[in-house]
Amino acid sequence: MKIKRQHTLFYLLIIVAIVVLVITFLPRGKKVEEITYSEVLTMVDSGQVKEVKIIDQKKLSVITSEDEKLQSEIATENVADFSKLLTDSGIPFETSWSSGFDWTSLIFTLLPVFLLVGLFWFLLRGARGANSQAFNFSRSRARLFSGAKPTVTFADVAGVEEAKQELQEIVEFLKSPEKFTALGARIPRGVLLVGPPGTGKTLLARAIAGEASVPFFSISGSEFVEMFVGVGASRVRDLFDQAKRNAPCLIFVDEIDAVGRHRGAGLGGGHDEREQTLNQILVEMDGFDTSTNVIVISATNRPDILDPALLRPGRFDRQVTLDRPDILGRKAILQVHAKGKPLEESVDLEKIAKQTPGFSGADLANLVNEGAILAARRNKKSIGTNDLEEAIDRVIAGPEKRSRLISPKEKEMTAYHEAGHALVANKLPNADRPHKISIVARGMALGYMRPLRAEDRYIHTRSQLMDALSVALAGHAAEEIVFNERTTGPHDDIERVTNIARSMVTEYGMSDRLELRTFGRREELVFLGREISEQKNYSERTALEIDREIRAIIEKAYDVARTILTEDKAKLTQIAQKLIAEETIEGEALEKLLSDPVPSAST
Repeated sequence: MKIKRQHTLFYLLIIVAIVVLVITFLPRGKKVEEITYSEVLTMVDSGQVKEVKIIDQKKLSVITSEDEKLQSEIATENVADFSKLLTDSGIPFETSWSSGFDWTSLIFTLLPVFLLVGLFWFLLRGARGANSQAFNFSRSRARLFSGAKPTVTFADVAGVEEAKQELQEIVEFLKSPEKFTALGARIPRGVLLVGPPGTGKTLLARAIAGEASVPFFSISGSEFVEMFVGVGASRVRDLFDQAKRNAPCLIFVDEIDAVGRHRGAGLGGGHDEREQTLNQILVEMDGFDTSTNVIVISATNRPDILDPALLRPGRFDRQVTLDRPDILGRKAILQVHAKGKPLEESVDLEKIAKQTPGFSGADLANLVNEGAILAARRNKKSIGTNDLEEAIDRVIAGPEKRSRLISPKEKEMTAYHEAGHALVANKLPNADRPHKISIVARGMALGYMRPLRAEDRYIHTRSQLMDALSVALAGHAAEEIVFNERTTGPHDDIERVTNIARSMVTEYGMSDRLELRTFGRREELVFLGREISEQKNYSERTALEIDREIRAIIEKAYDVARTILTEDKAKLTQIAQKLIAEETIEGEALEKLLSDPVPSAST
């Protein structure tokens, strides 16, 4: 109610000020013409004067016969003679005296000043409140969560068990710091969460605050820096001042690489706004005052571009890596996101986890949500396995495009292409088994094959990579065997094959002819954070050998795929014809199709 009255008073002051200013500066009636005393005498002699007022024995106000008002000055010693002249001429006149002070002019002069001063005082008083943007420009924009009612705890975070154990010490210190200080232990001042996008860095930071039940300040690194110099450093100071007043507490800075990049790499040299902000962060995290119980948690997916001073002990003492989850982690994450959703009893989340290698926590959350949307679209009361598997395809390749018109010839070529992938993958011992093949267009792809990996892989052998190359080239080989033609369909496969083969030669040391070393060094701009070139640290002769080795690896993988498809062309044709008829084959039906012998009628 008080705020409403203040707003009303504010608007009233503005209206009064505008009215007074308008009255002051607008002309007040018709302007009076000034004439000389001799001109007044001439007008009296000619009979043009109708009435005269003598004011303070020094001013004349003359009204002519045309009712025009004129004004003149008169010397005091001439007043008696002028009065006698008016009496003789029969012109009425009046003598008057003013008060000696023009109060009206004074009021109209000072009133606007008083109103402007009052308006400025009201604005200054309102600016001291928390809602003023003009005077709070340099204040921190961090959002404060009290921690009294935690919305996220460690129970809501799955798939990162090692990271949770590492951060449990932070929670215990915030709950009972005396347990550590009694032994002379010093808790880490900062924790840097490192990992790819979507692996749960922000969620884990919120879970720490929820577990410890302490205030939690959340801000993005980009919110510190503005176009005005000094604003970022001022916001850092204000943020840490607020945190110290609420200690013990947590400060979470998301995407800290926005302000934490290497100093001296910016366009402004060593004195630009971003570096001033970073310098202030460094001072606040490990300056002279080290007694405060304020812990900084930051997240980034580019730890390689952060300034070394930010990563040293005393600032970010620990780096906790959050990688993409393995099969057990994916299953646990799916269980967390499926909680509260009606799943059919036949849904096997472990099977879904096996079909999603490389998925992050955000991808899995999106998968479960897409499955629920698909079930609702089909007017179902619960989410089934088909809904979740369809959601996997949507996340990987995009939604189906059944409306895309494809000629029968292109459909047949796509079917043989995907059948080639599936047949070669099923034959090679080190390749992932095919789980689903489809010629229904998704995204930019006319068809696709999705494998089912039995276990996660963190290292790859040369045999596994060679089999992966053969599987990728099998679609191209199938098109050449059946149609004796090359198409643009396998361009993604060829690009992937080229990259893998080059990495095998230049990075992994898997070449038989070249020595065991890496070739080439990648250069990147630290400030921009992206690769711009590859420096050659080898001769042109070695470059020629690298090209020959890459060509030899690709040709060997292609020969393997072509041999398998040529020897089992009948099975290739059987799979392709089945795919043309049904468009999608998956699961047990695909496994049975690949393992059963070809009927004699189809040979």
